[in-house]
Amino acid sequence: MQKLLTPSTVISKDGHPVAFAIHAFIEFNSLKDAFPYIESQAGRWQNLAAFDAAARQSLRRRLLREAVESRVVSMTDERPLEVLVTHTAQEVKDAIALVKEPLPTGYVEAFLEVQEKWKHSLNCWSAAPSIPARVLSNWYPIEEGIVLYGMTYDSTEHFWQAVKYHPDVTVAQLADLLDKFQHHDWESWLAHLDGDPQLYLSNSYAVEFLRHNLSSERLHWFRQELDRQRLRPADRARQVQERHGTAFRFSAFEEKVLWGDLADLFHLAYTFSSAGDPLRDVLAEYHFDGIYLGGRKMGFVSEDFRSLMIEIWKVKYLQIPRFREVIANIPAQIRLEHFLNDGDSPDIPIPVYVGYLNEIRDMALKKVPPTN
Repeated sequence: MQKLLTPSTVISKDGHPVAFAIHAFIEFNSLKDAFPYIESQAGRWQNLAAFDAAARQSLRRRLLREAVESRVVSMTDERPLEVLVTHTAQEVKDAIALVKEPLPTGYVEAFLEVQEKWKHSLNCWSAAPSIPARVLSNWYPIEEGIVLYGMTYDSTEHFWQAVKYHPDVTVAQLADLLDKFQHHDWESWLAHLDGDPQLYLSNSYAVEFLRHNLSSERLHWFRQELDRQRLRPADRARQVQERHGTAFRFSAFEEKVLWGDLADLFHLAYTFSSAGDPLRDVLAEYHFDGIYLGGRKMGFVSEDFRSLMIEIWKVKYLQIPRFREVIANIPAQIRLEHFLNDGDSPDIPIPVYVGYLNEIRDMALKKVPPTN
């Protein structure tokens, strides 16, 4: 406990530091290392009246809470969470009182909030130690497949990422877009997003996602991955992610880091580009100006698209008996959560995702009949 609560502690596993992150892509090895970054963010936009002292202090607390939760709820090491939830709140306070290092305002409160949350929550993700939590992940492979909007998918993750591509978009068009992205001036484009505190703070994860994925190295990686999959130029991106005979052509991990991140990159570039940007017109031509499903067109960052998640979960958790039994057997007093080091998400914010997950569990508990 004392080590976990001491800011300078670097937690190691198998000889390597266990990193954590703010906004997914800003990584640290110790909380002490995160403090200067938090302070630098609070020091931005000093000359803007809207970003006053109260707003700066609120941002400090928010980022500190994010750092502490990411430190504790690790994707690679269960020990920090185990330590925190097996001690009392008073023991946390007493241990922090013994820390000799400088501590930022709100340090005690951040740990207590994280402790209280995770003593009554189940983290539902693909590598969770709890089998029910694993099953409740979108990445969970469905051997028999799941039929959504007339097509069969290997998991709900496969559908969620595939639907981000218009049915007509080909692999050749994706390669063409990547080539155009390689020659675009993204530095000044990102500077515009960074310079607006309201825009940046409302979309921190999305901006950092773009900064990471618009690097020349990352764009080259996407191009290499498309080549590695041995896809034909005429192959349609959505269709290859559907199940056609052979199951699990792509793993859920590949769905997220290749197909999902690539689609998110194009959709977000369209979303944040100005109307006069020629590249925005090309993205619209290749249908990254929205989500196309059946006769509908939904905004990528929209309530319509987000609500699609609960619709596909109604199929998984209300229509498929084995999954309905899993979610219905988790006691109502346990809150279903989804926390990873990837922070939030542009297509469906984590609070919305978590709200839907608990709503579906309530439906399963009340034996709400499935909808067609």
